[in-house]
Amino acid sequence: MPNLTLEQEMNPWLAQEARFDIAAQKLNLDPGITKVLRLPVREITVYIPVGMDDGSIEVFTGYRVQHSIARGPGKGGVRYSPSVSLDEVRALASWMTWKCAVVNIPFGGAKGGIVCDPGKMSQAELERMTRRYTAELMEFIGPEKDVPAPDMGTGEQTMAWIMDTYSMHTRQTCTAVVTGKPVNLGGSRGRREATGRGISVVCDEALKHLGLSIDNCRVIVQGFGNVGSNAARILAAKGYRIVGIAEYDGGLYNANGIDISALAEHRKQAGTVNGFRDAEATDKDELLTRACEILIPAATENVITSRNADRLRCRILCEGANGPTTTVADDILADKHIFVIPDILANAGGVTTSYFEWVQDRMGYFWTEDEVNQRLDRIMTDSFRDVLAYAKTHGVHNRIAAYMLAVDRVAYTTRQRGMYA
Repeated sequence: MPNLTLEQEMNPWLAQEARFDIAAQKLNLDPGITKVLRLPVREITVYIPVGMDDGSIEVFTGYRVQHSIARGPGKGGVRYSPSVSLDEVRALASWMTWKCAVVNIPFGGAKGGIVCDPGKMSQAELERMTRRYTAELMEFIGPEKDVPAPDMGTGEQTMAWIMDTYSMHTRQTCTAVVTGKPVNLGGSRGRREATGRGISVVCDEALKHLGLSIDNCRVIVQGFGNVGSNAARILAAKGYRIVGIAEYDGGLYNANGIDISALAEHRKQAGTVNGFRDAEATDKDELLTRACEILIPAATENVITSRNADRLRCRILCEGANGPTTTVADDILADKHIFVIPDILANAGGVTTSYFEWVQDRMGYFWTEDEVNQRLDRIMTDSFRDVLAYAKTHGVHNRIAAYMLAVDRVAYTTRQRGMYA
């Protein structure tokens, strides 16, 4: 990679762009198709006036970026965070395009977000903001256009508000407009655990590929939200030893393994992982560099960078979050021979089960959780093997192999459809 400033290294759009360019070059992609796939189809900025509880009016900035709709409707989450930016949403939308293509489901990529601090807003304020955001996007979203989902700062209740607002405007109940809804509103069984379950499947496959055993396999998880907690719980149930948990406000370490169920209950009661008696408190950043077989960054972007990648002591890096590793860090990890399971494969269990939810909503028939999990396991296993085959065939590391596989699939569909003029 060329020399980058720290600000450039941490820019998620530049990171996605750099990896796409490498994949396109190695695929000898047609220059015209390269230009098409490098850019989003549509970027929408909306300004959302909201009446606050104290009687004042606040105006929030919201985004929705649709990167590609070549293979199907846009698909991607909506995040509420003070750090939301157009570059971040643009990058996340493109990652969704490649993620959906890696697991070969018929979606394109999209992403949305609102610049806000949901922790400082009441439930009523969040509802009003969500409904107005949805109303502003009415002509751009829908089951055949773009299907939002939960992300950082949003959840099942947010999706219920979006679904209801959309349904009120269309004068019919339309459950398929979003995924990640409550089960009684058309959500899919197994959706909450899907990303964590998908992570567990690719970890299983990585151990088989490297000739390692689950017995005594030490795992450190960064992030104990929905993705991290479910990944830790499911891996522990399979026999993995979860020795470390890093959260935004502190870290925990126990060489003999952390009881994940007990930790989840502690956090529910205390609102934090800190103070958990069955593990020693440790620095959350230092924890990432401790020796382990598997490190799972499952929180946010830009966690593994040029500043700490050379100190990692894991054998496998399984990316539960979107964009946790910078492009500069990629080269360092390759030199250290760390086996990377890239984000667009590792955390694709969530969007895969979102696809199942969309299918179930559209046909009005719902599967059991066992059926959902069996379908998810098969897709994640097949996709892992597809990426490994690309890596071997083209002599590249796993991240570029995943991008090549995804870009090749989207480019093929784009060529087949042709350029409308």
